[in-house]
Amino acid sequence: MLEAEPDNTMVMFGLAKEYEKLGEYKQVIDTLEQYLAKADDEGNAYGTLATAYMNTGDREKAIDALKKGIDVSLAHGHPSMANEYKMTLDLDYGE
Repeated sequence: MLEAEPDNTMVMFGLAKEYEKLGEYKQVIDTLEQYLAKADDEGNAYGTLATAYMNTGDREKAIDALKKGIDVSLAHGHPSMANEYKMTLDLDYGE
């Protein structure tokens, strides 16, 4: 499906979530980075991206993704998502 519509961001996000279910975190990262370059995400992708980075051992990029997710989710009116990301930073990353 993505081959037929390479700019379809809904398909990209769905594909990233499927890779996540399979534990294919490098593919999650690659797909979400492409997705975020094209989509106006409201915050959800950043949490998934942070998890993928953490599972590949890239703690700093995971932290950066969560911080960006906080900003984006607040900008889109999702304070509960922002709070979830803040709690993850505090509890899991000591930020």
